[in-house]
Amino acid sequence: MELLDHLLWGNESLWGGGVAHSILILSLVITGGIMLGKIKIAGISLGVTGILFIGIAFGHFGLNVNEHLLHFLKEFGLILFVYSIGLQVGPGFFASFRKGGITLNKLAAIIVLSGVAVTLVLYYATGLPITTMVGIMSGAVTNTPGLGAAQQAFSDIHLGADADDIATGYAVAYPLGVIGAILTILTLRYLLRINTQKEEKEASEGADAHQNPTTVRATLEVVNQGLEGKTIADLHRLATREFVVSRICHVNGQPELVNAQTTLHCGDKILVITTQNDIEAIIALIGNIVEMNWHDISKDMISRKILITKPELNGKRLSELQIRTSCGVTITRVNRAGIDLVAAGNLSLQLGDRVTVVGPELSVMQAEQRFGNSLKRLNHPNLIAIFTGIALGVLLGSLSFHIPGIPQPVKLGLAGGPLIVAILIGRYGPYYKMVTYTTMSANLMLRETGISLFLAGVGLGAGENFVPTLLNGGYIWILYGFAITVIPLLVAGIIGKKLYKINYYTLIGVLAGSSTNPPALAFSSELTGTDAPSVGYATVYPLTMFLRVLAAQLLILLLA
Repeated sequence: MELLDHLLWGNESLWGGGVAHSILILSLVITGGIMLGKIKIAGISLGVTGILFIGIAFGHFGLNVNEHLLHFLKEFGLILFVYSIGLQVGPGFFASFRKGGITLNKLAAIIVLSGVAVTLVLYYATGLPITTMVGIMSGAVTNTPGLGAAQQAFSDIHLGADADDIATGYAVAYPLGVIGAILTILTLRYLLRINTQKEEKEASEGADAHQNPTTVRATLEVVNQGLEGKTIADLHRLATREFVVSRICHVNGQPELVNAQTTLHCGDKILVITTQNDIEAIIALIGNIVEMNWHDISKDMISRKILITKPELNGKRLSELQIRTSCGVTITRVNRAGIDLVAAGNLSLQLGDRVTVVGPELSVMQAEQRFGNSLKRLNHPNLIAIFTGIALGVLLGSLSFHIPGIPQPVKLGLAGGPLIVAILIGRYGPYYKMVTYTTMSANLMLRETGISLFLAGVGLGAGENFVPTLLNGGYIWILYGFAITVIPLLVAGIIGKKLYKINYYTLIGVLAGSSTNPPALAFSSELTGTDAPSVGYATVYPLTMFLRVLAAQLLILLLA
């Protein structure tokens, strides 16, 4: 028993100052938390947040760690977590505001602001400290970066002091935050009298205005007399849309690859790759959709996906490569992060992209050498981009700036600064020849390690006061969190369906994304065979994350 006491509660002579003991406790918390997070009740699990509750349990029983080490690991974990999120969403962050994405992000902003409004009403009605209410708000929307931002803001204005009730409020409100979002999704289904078959059909056909961004492939017969004698370059100028003409089959001719100077004639058949949004306009300009098996009639041509692995191609525009002239192939699509993009001339390549090329086999092999196509190169992590970005993010997060009406200067902190820098690097890094590509597994490793360290640190710090808080009336906080979760989602759900006419399955993805709630997304995805919930979630997630972090900070700075 004495040995067990030394192992768990520490012994300075055994542990050499307590660092080894701290690492042991931290490892046990993370291991136990992950195991707890895998347990499902009615199809719902805590996921990585199980670490928080195991940390609270350890802290409650006095299994604490070195204070300075705990503080460092907690902050560093937060930085790793938000930075990896930023790198992941960065490439699609600004694109999410285009077209239907504006509507979806507007709805997400309504949800965030409504949540803040409910929090303020409860704050003034109950008299609870704003630190507690912000913790409850972050737990209610399962937003860990918001929790981190609030703690960082409090620490900045109180000379390094911690507010344990922020983490306590988060932990108390979190479970019903998850359940509340799922219950709201089900409630809206019956409240709005959703015809699931109709909504499913619309989502699968892309009838929703906010449908998936992937490419479509169509064979068109040139019927428009105005295109007689026009070149492919002329066609691009007339259409003012993003599309690629892969191949052409002249009347009584053989299929061939096209270039900018290829001439069109009525009766020609062309293979066009474009987006779902642009296909109708292109059909109206060119002619009719026809059936044609290009594979059977152009046996001397092959199609192959090639991985971009040469660093010198990072940030290069497709028009700069002149791949049709140099290699004799046509690039039809660029797959980036699982999404097919039209290979327009102004599209910049990024390391890790997969390009679909069409041409004779020898030409395709030449293109492979040009692009790299070596998975081994991508497996090597680009640590320069990661740590340079973290350094810049910490600097940005440490800068103070004044907002009119706010007495204290605002800082983005260790949550906001790295998040913004990561988004900017993920989006614009390739334009400046910075290799920002990180494999999905490497990104996930960084993210999970970071969030695990952070949650373990927060739980251990809050554990001592958690149970006394619950026994002294903290159980009512659960209901406050439930209100913060449900009310904004119900309001936004009704607005989204009745006013904006958003497809139900896209809408529930938006609600899950606006709550930064992965369990709710998983539940939403099980309701449909389409990817509409995932598209909605991904579209609003970056903006939501930014607004949640900013809102948590502002509430602390204004009212703490």
